[in-house]
Amino acid sequence: QVRLVESGGGSVQAGGSLSLSCVISGAIKYERTGCIGWFRQAPGKEREWVGNIWSVGSPTYYADFAKDRFTISRENGGSTLILAMSNLKPEDTATYFCAVAPSPQISCANAGAYAYWGQGTPVTVSS
Repeated sequence: QVRLVESGGGSVQAGGSLSLSCVISGAIKYERTGCIGWFRQAPGKEREWVGNIWSVGSPTYYADFAKDRFTISRENGGSTLILAMSNLKPEDTATYFCAVAPSPQISCANAGAYAYWGQGTPVTVSS
């Protein structure tokens, strides 16, 4: 019964900014969820981890390519996940997904740790 819906994708020029939103609803206990994250997948490539935030204390972690350019945050009591992206590059072009793990995981960087996924929102960065 868990549902995740992403929005905010679109086209942007290189160097620009874009903010994505993910509304989370259903049987999720936010205080017990260890992994709430963002992934992306470009055509012909494997789905890759962008970053994640913990439900308790809200510390954040990022892939090297996202460090200092992307910011993950939560709002609306934790029901909305935000991915704010800046200084976008053509290689950032991909479909972006938000995801939630049903219980604490040993690693939040692996796609297999997540049980619930949104349908994705496409982002295109032009040079």
